[in-house]
Order: sequence, then structure tokens, then C-alpha cells
Amino acid sequence: MTDIHQDPGAATRQEPGATSRRVIQEFWRLRWVAVAVALVGSFVYWPIIDNFRVSLTHQDIFTGETSPAGLENYRRLTEDPVIGLALWNNLAYAVISVLFQVFGAFLLAAIIEGLGSPRARAFWRAVYFIPSAISTTVTGLLFYFIYQPGMGLMDGVLQGLGLGAWSRVWLGDPDTAIYAIIAMSQWQGFGYAALLFSVAIQKIPAELYDAARMDGAGALRQIWSITLPMTREMTGLMVIITVTGAFQVFNEVMVMTGGGPNNASQVLGTWLYEQGFNQNDMGYAAAIGSLIFAVTMACGLAQLWLNARRRVT
Repeated sequence: MTDIHQDPGAATRQEPGATSRRVIQEFWRLRWVAVAVALVGSFVYWPIIDNFRVSLTHQDIFTGETSPAGLENYRRLTEDPVIGLALWNNLAYAVISVLFQVFGAFLLAAIIEGLGSPRARAFWRAVYFIPSAISTTVTGLLFYFIYQPGMGLMDGVLQGLGLGAWSRVWLGDPDTAIYAIIAMSQWQGFGYAALLFSVAIQKIPAELYDAARMDGAGALRQIWSITLPMTREMTGLMVIITVTGAFQVFNEVMVMTGGGPNNASQVLGTWLYEQGFNQNDMGYAAAIGSLIFAVTMACGLAQLWLNARRRVT
């Protein structure tokens, strides 16, 4: 007969080997964490530290000769007129990108997700996303030919609209070169940002919109009172990605103008390349890299701080 009385300490006793199994499981967890930490440290944090070390030296990449420079490379940053121009171009890139790839993309996503037909929504998402699937190099070459004076699509459209007086050498004019590049970048990145906002909007409960319609709220009121507040996290993330990306831009400028004419379209990334590889001044290039890191880190931390304040309020 089975004894119905149970040992009071049975619940606290563990079967043999349970402790050792937990130790082994914890070891494997820590092992994978250690691997991740090692990879991040090797490919993210150590290059940042080593870049700062290089920025304190004069280096010849052809002979390998290195000599101490102290803070001379950082002093040169304050005296280099191209650095100020490049910072201005990066700032213009960031402001225009936020307007189009954050707020403009949000409005586009809200309009697409407001369409009644699921097929129509899927179609327009795909239409706007396709440019994002094209490589930056290919897109830069495409717009290089679009902007060609006289024979390019841009001038052809202007001539067809009777606005031939507006035609100019878009990439050869110091006043328009950087803005022509920014326009190309917005065309390519607009659809990707809209797709991310579409995903965020799809997670909003439909009951909120039903209640708003019952209260007589129109489409614009629903976007302002429901869609915008409910996608705040995505908006904050997109601002961080867009601003940091604007200060790291390189391919677009290098493919279309190489920083010209007369450095009018230089950004920090292309000026870093020019100093490091064309002028053989790797120490100064590393100082520019440190400047890029400081600016992007400051922008990211500021946005995270603002997002944290919004959550509290």
C-alpha cells in the first residue's frame, strides 16, 4: 500500500545532479554572452579607442612611420575651413532628412495605411520601398546622369514645363551640388522610412480609430490624436537613425561629386577620406573620425534623453 504521508522536506530536497546541471546551463549562457561582448569589443569599442590613439600621431601609411603629434590634429580641426563647410553640409543633410524621412514618411505611411483595400496598401508600400532596395552606388550613378546639363532628365522636364531658365549644372554649381545629392538620398530612403512607420501604425489597435470615428473625428484628427502619439517610439528611433546617418554619409557624395566643386559638397566622411588616403595624413583623418563619433554620439544621447523625458511626462 502507498504511504499517503509525505516527507515535509521532500519539496526542498533536489534530485541528485540538479545543482550541477544548473551550473552547466549558467556557464553556457555566460559563454555566449562573453562571445558577444568579445565581438562587440573587438569590432566596435576597440576601433574607437585605437582611432583616438592614431589621432594623436602623425602617420605615413606608405612607409609606416609614426611620430607623436599630441593635440595638433585636433587644433587643425578648428583652423580647417573645409571642416566648417563639411559640418554645415552634414547639418543640412540631417535637417532635410528629418523633414522628409521622418515627418514626410510618417504622413505617407498614415495615408497608405488609411486606404481601404489591403491590396492597395501592399501595392503602394512596395512602390515606395523599391528605391531603397537599389544600392547607393547605382542610385548615385543614376542621378548623376539625371542631373546632366542639357541631356539629363531634370533639364528635360524643366524644358517641357517651360521652366528652362531654371536649368543649371546641378552637380557643378557650388550653390546646388550638395542639395542635389541630398535630394537623391531622400528619394532613396523615403520609402524605407515609410515602411517602418507602416509597421508601427499596423500595431495600433483598430478600436481606437473606431471610437474616434464614432466621436466624429476626421482623418487628420485621427492622425494627430491617435497615430502620432502611438508611433512616438518609432519616431524617436527614426530621428536617431536619420541624424546619425546624415553625419556618416559618404557613398552618395563620393559617387556623384567626390566633394566638389571646390569642396562645396564635402561632408565629414569624404573629407576624412581625402585627408587619410589622398593626402596621406592618417592622423588628421583619425581626428576627423573622432569628431564624427563625438557628433553622432551627442545627437544619439540627446535624442534618447528627450525620449526618456517624454515617457516620464
